[in-house]
Amino acid sequence: MLLATALFIIGLLLVVYSADRLVYSASILCRAVGIPPLIIGLTVVSVGTSLPEIIVSSAAALHGQVDLAIGTAIGSNIINILLILGLAALLHPFTVHSDILRREIPLMLIVSLLAGYVLYDVELSLFDGIFLLALAVLWLLFTVKIARLAERQGNDSLTREQVAELPREGSLPVAFLWLGIALIIMPMATRMVVDNATVLANFFAMSELTIGLTAIALGTSLPELATAMAGVRKGENDIAIGNIIGSNFFNIAIVLGIPALLAPGAFNPLAFTRDYGVMVIVSVIFALLCWRRQQIGRVAGALLTGGFIAWLAMLWWATPLFVE
Repeated sequence: MLLATALFIIGLLLVVYSADRLVYSASILCRAVGIPPLIIGLTVVSVGTSLPEIIVSSAAALHGQVDLAIGTAIGSNIINILLILGLAALLHPFTVHSDILRREIPLMLIVSLLAGYVLYDVELSLFDGIFLLALAVLWLLFTVKIARLAERQGNDSLTREQVAELPREGSLPVAFLWLGIALIIMPMATRMVVDNATVLANFFAMSELTIGLTAIALGTSLPELATAMAGVRKGENDIAIGNIIGSNFFNIAIVLGIPALLAPGAFNPLAFTRDYGVMVIVSVIFALLCWRRQQIGRVAGALLTGGFIAWLAMLWWATPLFVE
């Protein structure tokens, strides 16, 4: 069990690291071919925040572990809001200034509700996968359109912060080197995560859904945690919130969409009856906090972090009351 735990943690760290290197190399390559920095920030980097979840859920689906993939998607959204936003507010109270984010938040809520349409029948279908991935494409097109408008007006803090955070140095050989390393590490790391998650689930008599909701979701959310902490510390509040919004959207549209394409079929009904409702509630709370133009302070941060602890307690102690 100790070996499985160690390999699981190492695998998660390798997935996160290889995803970061992949985004880094892709950003340099996009700059080299003349793609505007704003577009890179809103596409490559935006999808990159959910890349660990995408990688793990795809590998889980290929191994027939759809519950693990669904748990990762839902759990990551809950953790992004309760834990990451909560810790960020505790570290440094902040206010959302970007008009782009205020336009994206209702869309994130709509997609969260559409996820209920996908999950309510307790079965992922090929149509569900196509539908969700189409939403991801539409989201990217919409985001780029409103960001270009804001850039022309020159008054949105999110676009300025995103461009400033892009890698400014790096040669093409270095980019290709990191790309190759990332593509080598990723399949090995994801196999370590999926295989050892199964071992841990069996050892602790937990379902794959619960392992995905907690351990894997927490590990794959490390990029969002690092971005949020760095953002609020440097005063880049909007990029911290923007990463959470983008990640939550892609966790639904892509992290759920790919398993629907790769391994359509039934999944654990608790994903809808127990966990989906929690995700929607915390998403509404997140939207209300961000939509107002008041500071998200330490009291809100403490309540969100306390909500994360309460959610974990519900999973660990109330799960035996459910049939898994």
